[in-house]
Amino acid sequence: MMNISQNSMGFTKSSLKRIKAPLLAFALIITTSTYLSNASAIVVVKENSVEKLVPDANHVNTTRNIVDALASRHYVNTTLDDDLSKKIYEGYLSDLDPSRSYFLASDIEKFNQYTFTLDDALKKGDVSAAYEIFNVYHQRVISRFEKVTAQIEASIADFDFTKDEELVLDRSEHPWAINQAELDDIWRKRIKNDILNLRMTDKESDKIQELLVKRYKNRLSSTRQTNTEDVFQLYMNAFTATYDPHTQYFSPRTSENFNINMSLSLEGIGAVLRKEDEYTKVLSLVPKGPADNSKNLFPDDKIIAVGQGSSGEMVDVIGWRLDEVVQLIRGKKDTIVRLDVISAKKKEAGSEVVLIKRQTVKLEEQSAKSEIIEVKQFGATRKIGVIHIPTFYIDFKALSQGDKEYKSTTRDVKKLLLGLMEDGVDGIVVDLRNNGGGSLQEAKTLTGLFIDNGPTVQIRNKSNRVDILYDKDKRTVFDGPLVVMVNRLSASASEIFAGAIQDYERGVIIGSQTFGKGTVQTLLPLNAGQLKLTAAKFYRISGESTQHRGIIPDIHFPKNFDPETIGESTLDEPLPWDKIRTAGYRTKHSIALLLSDLQSMHNERAMKDPDFQYIENAFAYRQERAKIKSVTLNEQKRKDNKIESDNFWLGLENKKRSAQGLELLKSLDELIEKAEEVTVVPATGIPAATDDEETPNIASLTNPVSGTVDEAIETAEITPEDQPELDAFLLEAGQIVLDMSRMAKRTVSKKGIQQNI
Repeated sequence: MMNISQNSMGFTKSSLKRIKAPLLAFALIITTSTYLSNASAIVVVKENSVEKLVPDANHVNTTRNIVDALASRHYVNTTLDDDLSKKIYEGYLSDLDPSRSYFLASDIEKFNQYTFTLDDALKKGDVSAAYEIFNVYHQRVISRFEKVTAQIEASIADFDFTKDEELVLDRSEHPWAINQAELDDIWRKRIKNDILNLRMTDKESDKIQELLVKRYKNRLSSTRQTNTEDVFQLYMNAFTATYDPHTQYFSPRTSENFNINMSLSLEGIGAVLRKEDEYTKVLSLVPKGPADNSKNLFPDDKIIAVGQGSSGEMVDVIGWRLDEVVQLIRGKKDTIVRLDVISAKKKEAGSEVVLIKRQTVKLEEQSAKSEIIEVKQFGATRKIGVIHIPTFYIDFKALSQGDKEYKSTTRDVKKLLLGLMEDGVDGIVVDLRNNGGGSLQEAKTLTGLFIDNGPTVQIRNKSNRVDILYDKDKRTVFDGPLVVMVNRLSASASEIFAGAIQDYERGVIIGSQTFGKGTVQTLLPLNAGQLKLTAAKFYRISGESTQHRGIIPDIHFPKNFDPETIGESTLDEPLPWDKIRTAGYRTKHSIALLLSDLQSMHNERAMKDPDFQYIENAFAYRQERAKIKSVTLNEQKRKDNKIESDNFWLGLENKKRSAQGLELLKSLDELIEKAEEVTVVPATGIPAATDDEETPNIASLTNPVSGTVDEAIETAEITPEDQPELDAFLLEAGQIVLDMSRMAKRTVSKKGIQQNI
């Protein structure tokens, strides 16, 4: 079976748009474990040479199981009625045809009879309507791919790239096409865009034609492999998604991938993938895994071809099922895999080949690590201890067996803290950037290292009962100046820890608003497959929910992830933020009284910091680019756009280099060459979606959801940065620690009582 990682994954808005047929979508760690063949039988009835899928006999009981479980166990009391039926219907259509490129308006008119009847059918276990809709879609897709393949095989010489026309990137709000001629024109532009993307990489016409024919034949072949379990899973997730974005149905096949113990080592490249339309996209990287260490593969990169060894033939994988791509990428330890990748860090179409050596990915390599950085302030150089925590982990198996040396985040961090204190550091930075969460127990006990005792988190269940978890150990390991770094990809357990430190005024939270994933999921076995269901909600000791809003830092750093596209608030049907009673606690220090001065000192430094200014300007530019809704199909304009983009990035880079006293660059090629020599810490995490003490060893990376972005490749743009924000942010965190250390030598008054911070 396919080994996967410990924690559930949270997802961006595009990734949490339920599974898109006809391709199964799993988020998988690439490993060398035995390939799991498709056990789902394909039930077909021939109709115009297109396989007509029908439900399996067990789908009736499974559907009823899911309906009953949602009604009795889901955190939110939701009535399965006509209103919900409409949401299910609209969500299902969106999952099937998000870009409105297959269905006609006449199809939708026919399907509208199911708008308010799906609720009653689901209660009976009847999913026939879903299959009727899907079979029309399936026939449309196969017919379209056959037509496109034949068109490309005939000739690609007739496309006029001097003509001024554009391809709309997102058609989700456009009307359904009236006739086939309208759809033909949409697809003509898509094919033209495919050709133009390849022309921009200087490929010859015959090579472009060969590549596109192969690509669409792959898509056609993959489409024909769709089976009845694919359809059922798709429909059930259209249903469960109306409750909240983290409640999902796992088919038997998906469940087997899902239930993997994290204690197993993984061999492969250490990448989590998902399917996004015809592309295989990198969702996240295993911290310290081969892909992460390569510094060449990043989240959101698209893998378009795979080759074995340093010279094996590159196999085009656009349109392939995800499990088939996984099979190509994984392999034995110490072997090479080559990936042809469209980089998310570039903004102009093109690809590059990345070589990665497959290795064993061990739990130890994801452990907390420490380092000492030297920070200059007022002419003196001081030592700051930094603890990087990529995930909240614990070896439950070793713990249950009575192993006194079991591995956990808290145990590791305690050792690191003691070592840093022996080295005489002036303060500590806990780096939780990109930490997607993990063990709730570890979030609680880690908090205990920095406080004497008290509540750490509250959990409210469906019946409104609130359980409060406490740190009962009165010992404090470290009581000095503390800074906690977070960003938009810090989630779940990270938010619990950061929230507790903030509520106790034990340290200063810096960075950007966190993900906002504040719900608890549990796994329920069904007669076939299982249901991951939201059963509870997290609350800070202050009574505020971490859900939706996340943790708001005390001191804000420039954003490197867009909160409009990444985070709980961007997902469909997220549970709202709310507040309950406080847990009853006393603050440990008087951080709130110092924040104004700390903010002022930070602002003064940030205004003069070239890296901070670079990051702010780069983010603003990306936000403007994100507003672009269409891409030009005029080749010269596409080239002009690339030149304009390159000039912006070159100018921004040289502005930073000038302020740093570095040699200016003449082109971005020089920067790319230099970047290959620079060691940086890449973004490697995606927020976790499950922090469930009841099922701590259950992984939920195998997520049957998929992005639904438009199938056109967005115009790429070279981003020259080699993530300078990571070094700049860390150094500024050290400055803030020193600010706190200096202020700790003074006493501050709080209600007439003298206290030290």
